[in-house]
Amino acid sequence: MVIRLKELTASPESQICFDYTIDLSGEEVHFEHPFQKPVRISGRVSDEAGVVRLQALVEAEVHTLCARCAAPVVYDKRVQVDFALVESAGPEDLADDVVVLDSDEVDIDAIAVPELILDMEMAVLCREDCKGLCPKCGKNLNEGPCSCTSGEVDPRLKALETLLSGK
Repeated sequence: MVIRLKELTASPESQICFDYTIDLSGEEVHFEHPFQKPVRISGRVSDEAGVVRLQALVEAEVHTLCARCAAPVVYDKRVQVDFALVESAGPEDLADDVVVLDSDEVDIDAIAVPELILDMEMAVLCREDCKGLCPKCGKNLNEGPCSCTSGEVDPRLKALETLLSGK
């Protein structure tokens, strides 16, 4: 969504409110497509004592897989966006909460979507005590133990086992 800042000066409250959804189903994050439903972006662009400010809330339903057992996980993600919008700035004016505009328009999607993606978790668990998968047979250990013997030593470490046992 593009907002012209000239409209901001014409607004009686010196603010422009927005509330819309955007389809990010084609967006890839960590080799997955986590946004299967439209993402909601709501907020406002306001002029606060001569400083143009973008404040928004990005809300998404994230679909991913557990990092340990590969079970599907769905959770709600909320990201607050708060930036000052400036037309030009020197190196001393640049900060993490400043966006430099190259025209009198601000593209909300170009600011809010990267903030959502940068805030995504690298690894999500289905539950805090997830036991994961058996490295041998691949059974989900959350469903119960597998029939693999646990005393077997990795063949690459067999020589180390004989050295430590003194045989």
